[in-house]
Amino acid sequence: MSIKIPAILSAALLSLAACGDTTGERAIFGAGAGAGAAAVVNANPVTGAAVGAAANLAYCQTYPERC
Repeated sequence: MSIKIPAILSAALLSLAACGDTTGERAIFGAGAGAGAAAVVNANPVTGAAVGAAANLAYCQTYPERC
């Protein structure tokens, strides 16, 4: 098994575990998780940050009771 898959899953779980209380916090936490996951898989960390921030914001909009 490749090390990349567990690293990506860990980053995703950490980003969901730390949703944040405000929209800004949610964007920052998601961006951090996305940039970290992108760095692990040798992808562009800026793109990873953008995707992570958007994903965390979308998740918290869809499931506000979980954030």
